[in-house]
Amino acid sequence: MKIPGPGYPSSVPGPTSATPHGGSPSIRQPDYWWYRARSEMLRTVLEPYAGPAARLLDVGSADGPSVAWLSAQQKVSLDLDPRGLRPPSGICGSVLSLPFADRAFGVVSAFDVLEHCEPEQVALAELRRVLEPRGRLLLSVPAYQWAWSDHDVANGHHRRYTRPRAVSAVRAAGFEVVRSTYAFTAVFPAFAAERALRALQHRTGSSGADGPADVVDLPTVSRSLERVLLGLCRLDRRALARRDLPFGSSVFLAAVKR
Repeated sequence: MKIPGPGYPSSVPGPTSATPHGGSPSIRQPDYWWYRARSEMLRTVLEPYAGPAARLLDVGSADGPSVAWLSAQQKVSLDLDPRGLRPPSGICGSVLSLPFADRAFGVVSAFDVLEHCEPEQVALAELRRVLEPRGRLLLSVPAYQWAWSDHDVANGHHRRYTRPRAVSAVRAAGFEVVRSTYAFTAVFPAFAAERALRALQHRTGSSGADGPADVVDLPTVSRSLERVLLGLCRLDRRALARRDLPFGSSVFLAAVKR
């Protein structure tokens, strides 16, 4: 059923007996360095395209740390996992069948959501449907299929992206892409090394996930290493304020509904 009026229900249902797979690790570790760094970079890249909005929808909102900078007169959050949602504006639901009226929102954000969606085209069509004409879509997705690992399996991913692959999918869904860039460039050597190690461990049988987990455990990082990683990500943020980056472990994208 499509919700009439402003386009959304008023409360989030309670947890069900079947816990969703692939819940965001930010449910347990909202202050993890990666979420803090991503929030700063997302704001630098995408806030200029968010603009003023009467109504904003954030899809995948159990991942709260990355969206605190988004603002609107009315802000609605949606996630399959109710643990990260807060009523009355937190709604449990799927991006594959959004419980909102057509053209209900001026801005829709979906940060590290699209890789969880199959079919991808249905998710993008739903995001477009609930946007008003010339509404803005803000996205982030993980980069590079060669970096696929047991971590993606445990997180319930279906794919990873290159920047051209993300741009092509969004354009095909009826959007005009106004900015796209890689991010997490300064820490990319560490990311590539970590993924190579995971691949080696998988081949030797010493690790590996055989399906999605409830909430994935994140790698333990010392305080000193955390400071180094956050410092490197600040270099990214300064660069992203001026230009796009040529590679990185994430893709950020802003688009306008045609």
